Amino acid sequence: MKIKKVCIFITLFFLVLIAISAIFTLLHKEMPLRERVALIRIEGPILSSERVVEELKKYVKDSTIRAIVIRINSPGGGVVPSQEIYDEVKRAAQQKTVVVSMGAIAASGAYYIASPASRIIANPGTVTGSIGVIMEVPNIEGLMQKIGIKTEVIKSGEYKDMVSVFRGIRPKERKILQGVMDNVHKQFITAVSESREMTLDEVIEIADGRIFTGQQAIKAGLVDELGSLEHAIRVAAEMAGIEGEPKVVTKKEPPPLLDLLRGRIPESFLRIIPKTELKYIYML
Repeated sequence: MKIKKVCIFITLFFLVLIAISAIFTLLHKEMPLRERVALIRIEGPILSSERVVEELKKYVKDSTIRAIVIRINSPGGGVVPSQEIYDEVKRAAQQKTVVVSMGAIAASGAYYIASPASRIIANPGTVTGSIGVIMEVPNIEGLMQKIGIKTEVIKSGEYKDMVSVFRGIRPKERKILQGVMDNVHKQFITAVSESREMTLDEVIEIADGRIFTGQQAIKAGLVDELGSLEHAIRVAAEMAGIEGEPKVVTKKEPPPLLDLLRGRIPESFLRIIPKTELKYIYML
């Protein structure tokens, strides 16, 4: 009899556990669908697009995420990573509410990636704009002559070494490089025009590299409203139809050592690396 009672008790105990688990699962499924807002942070120079693109894709596929807030605090960065993030933000905004919250600075390439968002919110003192492209090539020819060092070049074509740091840029080379800059600038202008529903002439008028405060950017048509990150989260929730206080989810950055073990340079390191990498085209 005792064994029978023990068996009955164990059976009832597990049935209660199963019932509680089922109730918890149902509640868990119901609540997040109406409450979750994803937060993605972009900080420092934009040197890689991989992490941001991965996060955007993940949150777009996640049915429990109703809106995405992108917090940007960056002076810009490389052309290609900026364009890759821009493309992903544009795709995400076609499927879900995407709100950009600008911090202290969101200029050049950082504005490029913000432009296709559903809504752009800046602080009054945010530095933004800087729609332009710049190429910087160091020229140490004079120094080489002073210390008596001469370089010998063997190349396969006339223009193969046209960005060499050991000599100046020749007239023909400058024309080619200016053409590259003008083309990338045109791509930038076109992207802003399409994303912000502005005419090309309206964008061209302000696309000379000038910067704006958040207040000025509203008048220029580059920003929708002023507010903090918390305000941007509330706006995103309202636009997505979330009632009450939304639950904010964000991806934690792995420890730097873990990134190094994976063969990647940690973003925390990239933020403090001087902008003297072997990349010549920047949106800075």
